[in-house]
Amino acid sequence: MFEDYRRHSPALLAKARGDAPCDLLLQNARLFVGTTKEWIHTDIAIADGTVVGWGAREAIDTLDLDGAWVTPSFIDAHMHIESTKLWIPNFVAAVLPWGTTAVANDPHEMANVLGRQGVMAMIEAAQGLPFTFGFSASSCVPASQFESPGALFDLEDIRTILAQPNGVGLAEVMNFPGVIAGDPDLLAKIAAAGSRRVDGHAPGITGSALDAYLCAGVESDHEMLSYDEVIEKRRKGMWVFLRHGSASQNLAHLAKTVIESGTSRVALCSDDREPDLIVSRGHVNHCIEVAREAGITLEDALTMATVNAAEYHGFRHLGLVAPGYQADLNVYTTMETLVPEIVFQRGQVVARKGALTVSLRHVKPLTTLLGTVHLKEPLDTNAFRTQVLPGQTIRVIRVVEHSLGTGSELVTYTNDDPTLNQLSVIERHRATGRRGHGYLLGFGLARGAIASTVAHDAHNLMVVGANTEQGRQDMATVANHVAAIGGGQAVCLNGEILAEVPLPIAGLMADVPVTELGQQVTFAQNIVRQTLGSSLEAPFMTLSFLGLSVIPSLKLTDRGLIDVDRFAVTPLIVG
Repeated sequence: MFEDYRRHSPALLAKARGDAPCDLLLQNARLFVGTTKEWIHTDIAIADGTVVGWGAREAIDTLDLDGAWVTPSFIDAHMHIESTKLWIPNFVAAVLPWGTTAVANDPHEMANVLGRQGVMAMIEAAQGLPFTFGFSASSCVPASQFESPGALFDLEDIRTILAQPNGVGLAEVMNFPGVIAGDPDLLAKIAAAGSRRVDGHAPGITGSALDAYLCAGVESDHEMLSYDEVIEKRRKGMWVFLRHGSASQNLAHLAKTVIESGTSRVALCSDDREPDLIVSRGHVNHCIEVAREAGITLEDALTMATVNAAEYHGFRHLGLVAPGYQADLNVYTTMETLVPEIVFQRGQVVARKGALTVSLRHVKPLTTLLGTVHLKEPLDTNAFRTQVLPGQTIRVIRVVEHSLGTGSELVTYTNDDPTLNQLSVIERHRATGRRGHGYLLGFGLARGAIASTVAHDAHNLMVVGANTEQGRQDMATVANHVAAIGGGQAVCLNGEILAEVPLPIAGLMADVPVTELGQQVTFAQNIVRQTLGSSLEAPFMTLSFLGLSVIPSLKLTDRGLIDVDRFAVTPLIVG
């Protein structure tokens, strides 16, 4: 894993000693050092893509930074590139100007749709780019027995990914009930990680259940629901990743743990971030800004975004601007907005003033990654009718904005209830025709319908609409439209498609620049809010998590309503 980072030649050591000129000397820098959380005034010598020393020395080229701030480039401790909707080179082009040069990527969205071949296609597309990718091997495909993905990801698949030069560990182990119960298949997957990291996913798990989860070998979590939970996990030696994505946001809520207990075993992550948010606010830099607004010091936030993330994932060549480390660094004229003036990767300028300065190798997506939406037949209004009658008591999913968790409520059903929305999940991988139906509170569609094939984790076709006859007609129209464009997201009102975001790569991503994709997402979200009436900040991202059967409390898959607390299918109609 990144085994070449120490293969330094005698010629490089001569440059480090000052016996030979370095390639570039950055003069008069104000350098952040994450190990001591201080700023040092120094020159920075770079040669062969490596920092070879601090202090004045002979150099082929020099650049006077005139007291500018310098930090290590940023590392996302946990994310899913597929959630940005950007194909690999487009993702790199989007985040490099914001100062991110490395990510630990869990490709389990692709793994759920196309299995090993899809993940290996992503790894191939990442090669040769001015960026450091760590790929984790997806541990839970399917996430649980209640989901119907397009592929499985077994122990042999995991070993294949771990054998890659940039295989960093086992991806988030979401089936925490199975781990805690000692499921032999899950324990075998954890054992396969060997000395590599094992990421966790255990919202609300504390006490003896957490003890068992940790004893199984899980090392981190990013799904904490409360301050007491994060404190317990830190006390028991677990790494925690504080995140700020488009819909999933716990960084500000849990910032107190850093303010009171420091940065030990804490890193920052984006997890799931829409392209419009990357365009407007950036990537890890935005997480740092959110941390500062929540009361975390700049130095603590930088430490979590650099040296801590590097330490956890074994990026031993990253995280510091220090002798022997890869020369990934950001230069700032001000630390107020965290928009870098210059971004270096391996000692080369890759971005300046918010724009790329290099051409990126571009591997187009394979044809096998396309055409992944398969419905048994076109859908009509009858496909979205339920057996619920007025006066019956039903279980309803309560949407909680900025959280992946949902509530579970009992409601007396009435026709055309304006506070209710209907939610349906249609299996789209094997054309089984299987559908699950439920109802939502808090999504807020007053009219119309939206659909998406981005639907964690199995990524079936999810549709939400107004609880009216016209709403059900719009659900059928928008679902058929998304299938016809090969996957993606769309908005419908009165039978008319008002917006679409085509995502033909596995129904998850598009091979277009972030600005174009961001505009499509922004337009679609604005239509949902302004025309259909939802108040959600990220309605499509929120929708995508309503089927994730390992996040409490109530979710919907193509197999029905899932009571995550009991880890069982539960009926829609009560009694």
